[in-house]
Amino acid sequence: MIHSLPRVVAPQSLQVQLTDTEKSVCELLDQCTTYLNKEKHISTTCRIAGGWVRDKLLGSESNDIDVALSNIMGLPFAQHLSEYAQTQGITVGTVSKIEQNPDQSKHLETATFKVFGLDIDLVNLRSEEYAEGSRIPTEVSFGTPLQDALRRDITINALFYNIHTRAVEDLTERGLEDLRLGIIRTPLPPLETFRDDPLRILRCIRFASRFGFEMVDELKDAARNPSIQAALISKVARERVGDEVCKMLKGRDPFCSVRLIYELNLYEAIFLVIPDEIKSQVPNYSSCSLRDGLKAVCILHTFLNESKGNLPALHPCLTGSLDLSSKARLQFACLLSPLRHMFYQDKKNKSHQIVESLLRDSLKLGTQDHLLDGVPALHEASKLISDKILGSTQSKDRVDIGLFLRQKCLHNPNTGSLWSTSIFFSLIMDLVPTYDYDGNTFNDEASKIISSYNAFVTHILELNLHNDVDMKPLLNGKEVMAILGVSKSGPWMSTVLGDIIVWQLGHPTGSKTECTEWLRKQDVKVG
Repeated sequence: MIHSLPRVVAPQSLQVQLTDTEKSVCELLDQCTTYLNKEKHISTTCRIAGGWVRDKLLGSESNDIDVALSNIMGLPFAQHLSEYAQTQGITVGTVSKIEQNPDQSKHLETATFKVFGLDIDLVNLRSEEYAEGSRIPTEVSFGTPLQDALRRDITINALFYNIHTRAVEDLTERGLEDLRLGIIRTPLPPLETFRDDPLRILRCIRFASRFGFEMVDELKDAARNPSIQAALISKVARERVGDEVCKMLKGRDPFCSVRLIYELNLYEAIFLVIPDEIKSQVPNYSSCSLRDGLKAVCILHTFLNESKGNLPALHPCLTGSLDLSSKARLQFACLLSPLRHMFYQDKKNKSHQIVESLLRDSLKLGTQDHLLDGVPALHEASKLISDKILGSTQSKDRVDIGLFLRQKCLHNPNTGSLWSTSIFFSLIMDLVPTYDYDGNTFNDEASKIISSYNAFVTHILELNLHNDVDMKPLLNGKEVMAILGVSKSGPWMSTVLGDIIVWQLGHPTGSKTECTEWLRKQDVKVG
C-alpha cells in the first residue's frame, strides 16, 4: 500500500525553548499579574494554551500565542496589561475585542493585541455544556484548568505552558506521552467528545495527517458510528466542514487525510450533503465507484511525492508550474472525480455538474483558490483531453491543437486553469482504471498512457504553442473597423477576432501588417 509522509518525531527532551521575544512576553504577563494581585487585588494565572505549546515541544515556532486566564475575562485583563505596559515603557498595540461567534467556533469573547511583534489572544479558562442537537455550547462558564483541558479536541492540543512557573502542564496526563508516541487521542471518551462537537472528527483527521500521527482504535470506532456521522451532518455548519477539508487538502499530507476519510467511511457525511431538489435528480451514488476518488488522490500523491517505480517519468511541464492553490484544486478534483459525470438542472433548466453543488452547498466553498470555478473546469476538460490524446483521430495540426488548448475549461487564468494542469489531471483520470490501490501497482497500459501524454506535451512545446495560449489578436476592435470601413461594431466582431487568432496560429511569425492585408481580402459579413 502507498505510504503517507513520515511521522513528525518529537525531541526526546520535550522542552519549551523560548525565543528572546517570547521571554519578554512571558515576563510582561508575569509582572502584570503580580502587579494586579498586589495593587488591585485581582488574582489570575496566565497559561499559554493549545497549538503554540504543542508546536514548541515539537521544535517548531509559532507567532500566535493564545493565553488562557483564570478568574478574569480577556478584555479587562488586556486593558490592565496595556496600562501596566505603558508604565514600563512598553508599547502594546490596540486592544480589540472579538465577540462570541459560535458558528465560527468562537465560544468565548476574545481580546487580541500585538506586543513585541507577536499576536496575543486572551480568553478565560472555560467549562462547557452542550445540548443534544447542537455543537454550540448552551452554557459557557469559568472553568478550572482541568475542565478547560478536557473539553479540548485532542490531548496534544490540551497542554498548557504556565507563564509563572515556566513549566508545561499536562492535566489530561496523556498529552506529553501522546506527543512522544505520535498518537491522536481525545481527552474524554471519543463518543462523548464527538457528540458534543462532531467537527472534532475532522480536526482529528487534520492533525493526524499534519503530524503523521496514528489515531487510537477507540477514536476510529467513534468516528465510524452512524449516530456521530449523522450529527456531523445535522449539527455542524457546512462552512466549518469546508474550512477543515480545505486545511486538510492544503496541508502537509493531503493523501493521509483522504485515506482517513475513506477509512472512517466519512465521504458521504462530508461531501454528499446537498439540497433535496438537487439530490432527487442525481442517480444513486452507488452507481459510481466512490473509491475511485481515493485512487485518484493516491496517484496524484505518487507523482508529487514518491518514486514512480517502473512508470515513465512525467514530462516536467505537467508538474513544474503547480503552486499550493493549483495542488488544492487537483486534490479536490481527484477526490470528487467519481461524480464528475453527474449533472442536475437548475430552476431555469440549465445543466450543471453535480460537483458545483457539492462545493457550493456541501462544503460552502466559493472561488477562493478557484475551487468553485476551477474544479468543474478540470472535470470538463479531462474528457476532452483524453479523447484528444488517446482517441482515434489525433491531430498534429498547429491551428487545431492551438484552438483546443485555448478552450476556457482547459486554460483560463481568470479561474486559475492552466493547460498543463488540465492535461496532468486528465492523465490521472486515465490512469485510475490501470491502478490497483491495495497492491499499489499499475498495469501495463499505464506506461503507454503516460508516453502518449508526454508525446502530446512535447509536440505542444515543439510547436511553441505554450506561448500562444494567452495570445491576443494582433488587431483590436477599432483597427478592425477601420480596415473594414465600418463605423459600428456588433456581434460579428467576436467572430472576426476569433478568425484573426486562427490566422495567427497558422502564421506564428506573421506580422500585424500581414494580418491586416489578410483581413482586407476576407469577405466579412458585418450586417
